[in-house]
Amino acid sequence: MMAATSSKTYEYAVRDRGGKIVKGRIEAPSQAAVANRLKTMGLAPMSISEVGTGGLSKEISIPGFSDKISLKDLAIMARQLATMINAGLSLLRSLTILAEQTESKPLAKRIAQVRNDVEVGVAFSTALTKHADVFPPLMINMVKAGEVGGFLDQVLVSVAQNFEDEVKLRGKVKSAMTYPVVVFVIAILAVVGMLLFIVPVFAGMFTSLGGELPLPTRILVMLSDLLKWIAIPLVVVLVGFSLWWSKHKNDRGVRERLDPIKLKVPVFGNLFRKIAVARFTRNFGTMIHAGVPILQALDIVGETSGNLVIERAAKAVQESVRSGHSLSGPLSQHPVFPPMVVQMMAVGEDTGALDTMLEKIAEFYDQEVEATTEQLTSLIEPLMIVVLGSIIGGMIIALYMPIFKVFDLIT
Repeated sequence: MMAATSSKTYEYAVRDRGGKIVKGRIEAPSQAAVANRLKTMGLAPMSISEVGTGGLSKEISIPGFSDKISLKDLAIMARQLATMINAGLSLLRSLTILAEQTESKPLAKRIAQVRNDVEVGVAFSTALTKHADVFPPLMINMVKAGEVGGFLDQVLVSVAQNFEDEVKLRGKVKSAMTYPVVVFVIAILAVVGMLLFIVPVFAGMFTSLGGELPLPTRILVMLSDLLKWIAIPLVVVLVGFSLWWSKHKNDRGVRERLDPIKLKVPVFGNLFRKIAVARFTRNFGTMIHAGVPILQALDIVGETSGNLVIERAAKAVQESVRSGHSLSGPLSQHPVFPPMVVQMMAVGEDTGALDTMLEKIAEFYDQEVEATTEQLTSLIEPLMIVVLGSIIGGMIIALYMPIFKVFDLIT
């Protein structure tokens, strides 16, 4: 049995129907396949050459870093694509330009592959589906709705706006959490450093002087001795857990245990709930506005909410709608949705302006997230300073307490 022929990348130069020379890249099994594809598109091939993959032309990629495509990259792509299509450029031409000018190399490669599929007659949404690991289900289904309704540019604008709002929301949360996380890490490093390097020096000095050490100092010395034994195993466990967590944090079993806890955590639980509600209502409203069928939209927004509690609520609403009942009824049975959200959705459902009402809810909760993060930041900063000062200060006092008795020990 013959092995399947692998695709190669070719650069081509063609003359279009207007006589202009157009250059680009395409993936195909052979030069003959490239020539046949270009001819079927009504283009006259002038030159076709294989792109080298060895030596200096080979790109260096760092796993986990260089191949990462961020939501911000997708937002920029959707915004640029909508602008070009709205300006009158064809989808194929727009994708060609995007593949050449997109700064993210991994995304540019995926766009080029999507363009190649569109060139041979595959629907844009179908081509995106082949790269579901990069393009979210929300984007794929909205593009499909835009293709059917003939308003692809408007849908892409909505996708871009949705992604931009999501990026902004994530940025607010990250900026609020950066300070406490950094201070927490510094506190841990400071404590470990003192226990491993400073306390043993003082312990040796105290032993040479003789006498009984105060209780806080004895506890500190004991912790230092204990840390010497468990430091290496502890580092191994932490590294192993980090590797395990990076691979399994999105597993269904892990999320079923952690997602409900996230919403009940003191201080931060309320923030997580507001983020989940904002994401759910924004995605749901965007898809309804784009013309995605409501049952399909509910299936997608549940998965993209980022919390299984919200996803279960979306499934309950889906069953209610499938049975001919209202949207808001099942939501009232889930405490994760505040009464205001349920009432506003009920009004939107009755007035036929559900997408508009969902957008208003999302905007409100975006503002709530921003206000909550600012409050948490103003609360956490002094608390972290007090905690850090208490830990380091307590250790220093415990170290210096025996020095007060030094003269007694010498005499």
